[in-house]
Amino acid sequence: MTTERKYVEELIEQEDDFDRWYVEVIQKAELADESPVRGTRVIRPYGFALWENMQAELDRRIKATGVQNAYFPLFIPKSYLEREAEHIQGFAPEVAWVTRGGDKELEEPLAVRPTSESIICPMFARWVQS
Repeated sequence: MTTERKYVEELIEQEDDFDRWYVEVIQKAELADESPVRGTRVIRPYGFALWENMQAELDRRIKATGVQNAYFPLFIPKSYLEREAEHIQGFAPEVAWVTRGGDKELEEPLAVRPTSESIICPMFARWVQS
């Protein structure tokens, strides 16, 4: 029996527990590994290569429709999240906060962005005037 076949036989059935199956595939294919930071993973070289190829193909297809890319910051002011209080409620226990910059307290805490809507919507409101 080959090693590859052994891995396939040891996997839980996808239909039985998709979440567990997915994690097992990622681990056994050595696409990613646990990180010392809870809730995050380190993407290994083969996994990153897959990601880059998928991203390039999707980017090509999306741009073919006329869509342009934009980048939004990782940090969101607390006041932005408070505007989305109902939406953000499910994320609240997991939000990471930055309260200091160097040796100074920030005037307003910054959240590590748990969702994009909290920063994208205010920016689009500034850009789109019709």
